[in-house]
Amino acid sequence: MPKPSKFDTLIAPYRHAAPSRRFALAAIDPSAKPLSSGDGDRDKAQVEALAVELDALQDRLYADRRYKLLVVLQGLDTSGKDGTLRHVFGRMSPLGVRCVSWKAPSDAERAHDPWWRIHQAVPGAGEIVVFNRSHYEDVLVPVVQGTLAPADTALRYRQINDFERMLHETGTVICKFMLHLSKDEQRRRLQARLDDPDKRWKFNADDLVVRRRWNDYQKAYAAAIAATGTRWAPWTIVPADSKTHRNLMIALLLKRELERLDLRYPAGDPALRGKRIR
Repeated sequence: MPKPSKFDTLIAPYRHAAPSRRFALAAIDPSAKPLSSGDGDRDKAQVEALAVELDALQDRLYADRRYKLLVVLQGLDTSGKDGTLRHVFGRMSPLGVRCVSWKAPSDAERAHDPWWRIHQAVPGAGEIVVFNRSHYEDVLVPVVQGTLAPADTALRYRQINDFERMLHETGTVICKFMLHLSKDEQRRRLQARLDDPDKRWKFNADDLVVRRRWNDYQKAYAAAIAATGTRWAPWTIVPADSKTHRNLMIALLLKRELERLDLRYPAGDPALRGKRIR
């Protein structure tokens, strides 16, 4: 068995890839910067360089068509889902990248099984789809609100694992990121949003209702991650108090996942080799 690289060693405490009740979200420091160079400007430059590299890899993924990539961004308000989309995926061509933002299911969606609407949005061949929030909302919000019984919650965990395994077995690479924010940092970001006239429109009074249930949401996240981290769809807990390090960690992990696929451009028509355009 190959010896783990330095990167693997650094990232290991933030990965959860086997269902277990012993997963402890509270043990992970939201302010940690395991992949930082120690220089904020240098880290920002690296994020920009990685965004360019990811654009090239996405181009090959789109041309290769053997794989699909589903990226799950899950986190509480102000944890940085929109910022991640802007800085990590912002250089990619819109031809092969989609973002899907999930809200509470509509009446038509409730008339089907919980995974019906999700399945319609997963990536096709050569495509990257980023879920801004995701199917995990269905085992977070109802659990905290007390509208989903423990037995039904366990059933949904199992269904999620089966659903994601099916996606994996049919060529979808799944990267799940939980953007782990501290309560103090969320307070600062919510206040900044409220104080800025250009950002106040993003502030929702319901954010404060959710904030009052902070501990309940932390428990719900920990339970969901513990039950649904698998080898085919592992979770990565991303310390999100630092926006730059959050972007850096996600970009580095996505780059590694795409490079492992050995993506190739199609050979093209051999009859065109050497042809000159006049």
